[in-house]
Amino acid sequence: MEVTGVSAPTVTVFISSSLNSFRSEKRYSRSLTIAEFKCKLQLVVGSPASCMELELYGADDKFYSKLDQDDALLGSYPVDDGCRIHVIDHSGIRLGEYEDVSTVEKYEMSSEAYDRRQNTVRSFMKRSKVGPYNEELRAQQEAEAAQRLSEEKTQASAISVGSRCEDSQISSQATGSVSDTMSR
Repeated sequence: MEVTGVSAPTVTVFISSSLNSFRSEKRYSRSLTIAEFKCKLQLVVGSPASCMELELYGADDKFYSKLDQDDALLGSYPVDDGCRIHVIDHSGIRLGEYEDVSTVEKYEMSSEAYDRRQNTVRSFMKRSKVGPYNEELRAQQEAEAAQRLSEEKTQASAISVGSRCEDSQISSQATGSVSDTMSR
């Protein structure tokens, strides 16, 4: 394929890799050498630059060429907006190895060890009596909840089975019998 005419100093391409299943859309300068370009791709795909083989595909996903001359400029290849550059990794890493976080060992701390630390959110909340550590507020909320429950029980006992009622919680609800509404 031959490229003629004046081209923009940057190009927006899609990056795919043999290491992962997703594509990234990135913008790069056409004045980068392929070696510099590989160093930038290292941060995108996770493969070492020395282990990369680059292939250029058009916007229609048709193979154009390999980007195999490290001293050539990116702009010297027929790279245009919308093209895809596929990185083939030769380092021995498996597909999806960087995507599966379930295999990563995670640091866990017991609740008791966390409580012994001084500079934590929990210790700040305890010192400041905020949230669940504010006994006055929690007691007030429990009293309000008990009062609401008592009021609801009183209201419910005043309704006899078979009488008509309206459910105010459901805006499109028409009136119906108590047994119909309570069975929902």
